[in-house]
Amino acid sequence: MRSRIQRARAFPPVQISEKKGVRYLHLGGPAVQSAMRIRDPWALELEYTRAMMCFRLFLPAPKHIALVGLGGGSLAKAIFRGLPQTRLDALEINPEVVEAAHAFFHLPPNNDRLDVQVADGAAFVHAHAGSHDVLMVDGYDAERIVEALASVDFYRACQTLLRPGGVAVFNLWGSDTSFPVYFERLASVFGDGLLRLPSERKGNIIVFAFRSPLPDFSAAVLASHAQRLHAEMDVEAEEFLKRLRAWNAGCFAGCFPTT
Repeated sequence: MRSRIQRARAFPPVQISEKKGVRYLHLGGPAVQSAMRIRDPWALELEYTRAMMCFRLFLPAPKHIALVGLGGGSLAKAIFRGLPQTRLDALEINPEVVEAAHAFFHLPPNNDRLDVQVADGAAFVHAHAGSHDVLMVDGYDAERIVEALASVDFYRACQTLLRPGGVAVFNLWGSDTSFPVYFERLASVFGDGLLRLPSERKGNIIVFAFRSPLPDFSAAVLASHAQRLHAEMDVEAEEFLKRLRAWNAGCFAGCFPTT
């Protein structure tokens, strides 16, 4: 099944498809932008979304999160349901994506904890210094990351948006020829202390970047947070933690134990 939301548009068309009990969102092409298992609409179907939730290894109970790029609303729903004390601002520039998330992917209506805005995510980040504990950036068009969400100026604004001790989470494509450029830009702003977490057979690489003071990276604390994340959101956090250690042996020397 494939359907399309019709409107004269300045954005790629939003398309919905279904296969083997999973509903998908596409933007003007075959690439999957979001997925939802119809019998379990609140679960995080795609591995990279579960990897992005691993910010909770470092900051398990943030008060205020900003999400740039809504897709089908998988991350927004997971935060809304799994973090009942957290407020979420979700920014999506394409109004058709917001419509599709509500109509096809069970995204709840706005309320006192969830504010989905049809707005430019980059402009929001630039305008809200020191306002959020966590920033999640997952903004793609049909082919690649949106350039406005990958510039040095934007990454500087991301750091500024975070409160002290906050963490930013970026979904990058490891197969993108520009990945080294984006990673270098992040490093130029956040320093060398970036953590990489590959997912989806290493297609997606989730990057965690921190605003000082750094969180507690001790083995016992991370293990405790991983157990909590698994219990509350059914995220394979212990496996992700092992992967983080394997891929970031040189990061946070003396602070990110390997045993």
